[in-house]
Amino acid sequence: MTHQPASHPEHLRPDTLVVAAGRPPRVHDAPVNPPIMLSSTYVGTGTVVDGDRAYGRYSNPTWDPLEEALSQLEGATLPALIFSSGLAAASAALSLIPTGGTLVMPIHSYQGALVMAQEQAAKGLFTLRTVDIANNDEVIAALTGAGEKAADMLWLESPTNPMLEVADMELLCRSAQAVGAIIVTDNTFSTPLVQKPLELGSDIVLHSVTKYLAGHSDVILGALATSRPDLREALLHHRSIHGAIAGPFEAWLALRGLRTLALRVERSQASALELARRLDTHSGVEKVLFPGLESDPGHVRAKAQMSGFGSVLCIQVAGGAEAATAVVEALDLWTPATSLGGVESLIERRRRHANEPDTVPQNLLRLSVGIENVEDLWADLDQALDQLSQPISGAGL
Repeated sequence: MTHQPASHPEHLRPDTLVVAAGRPPRVHDAPVNPPIMLSSTYVGTGTVVDGDRAYGRYSNPTWDPLEEALSQLEGATLPALIFSSGLAAASAALSLIPTGGTLVMPIHSYQGALVMAQEQAAKGLFTLRTVDIANNDEVIAALTGAGEKAADMLWLESPTNPMLEVADMELLCRSAQAVGAIIVTDNTFSTPLVQKPLELGSDIVLHSVTKYLAGHSDVILGALATSRPDLREALLHHRSIHGAIAGPFEAWLALRGLRTLALRVERSQASALELARRLDTHSGVEKVLFPGLESDPGHVRAKAQMSGFGSVLCIQVAGGAEAATAVVEALDLWTPATSLGGVESLIERRRRHANEPDTVPQNLLRLSVGIENVEDLWADLDQALDQLSQPISGAGL
């Protein structure tokens, strides 16, 4: 037995879909919200029937509405698949690379996925070619193999984490399709409200649902969406056999969080753009990385393929790593933490992580802008940055 969703017209806009998708049928006295189903197994018959739930590792009624909603938001023709984490979803996607195959991946990618790919490549499962995803010529050369084996998978992340480079999505997808490569796009930073990778040519869209989709820093969850039946079947098999399944309570929380996604993204994007503009002229900041700024190298591409610029920005603090750390420690409202996409604003110095690529500057701070009042966020940043130019108390005595 499968979830029977309420019927919604195809013309609904994404900011309506986040509220309407995945609702139960309109039956008298039925709940408005889908309930949580806590069961590890389901009643069967004497025969095996295709589509039976059978066992909790294969299916759960609480997953269905969230998978339906994510599918509709990404424009996939098949139900999405949720996983126990974003990294579990990434693992399933990487499993599609044939043994001895080749993966092309941005040098700046989500750290967990990049480390996983590096470790699997070190074991000889496939060859990893890392690229500057904003450099079309470099990516295309890596895809074609430049005289060697062509790639089997192109991993896209745009904007990238944490350097916020913007890929030419349509061009790179066409180039990957030309060599028969599967295209996976991590759309966590943008969300389906800002960017639609399937429409731009990607085969699979990946989300860390933990971030913007759930939106409240209380869920660990991942998801994959595709319109290709062969890929979905392979991903479903991986999830079932490897057991990377979501708990029903996490799925329910994520769907509840999804309902406010449009409001949260609208607010946080507007604040991120305003903060980026102010930080761009601050004496304590060497450089701002944010595709919403007209001066940013990725601005033109982002404007062409995205409906906004996202809510993550980065700054390089004047004075190096120590100064960047001092700024983080001087903040009161911004929370130093390793995540993004929640209602609260978070900040961290990325190079403090051992696995962060050495191409990430030591003085770089990643800011995930939440939904607080932008003037309060700015006042906190401004006072922390201003402390860099203040003399140390007692100096010279």
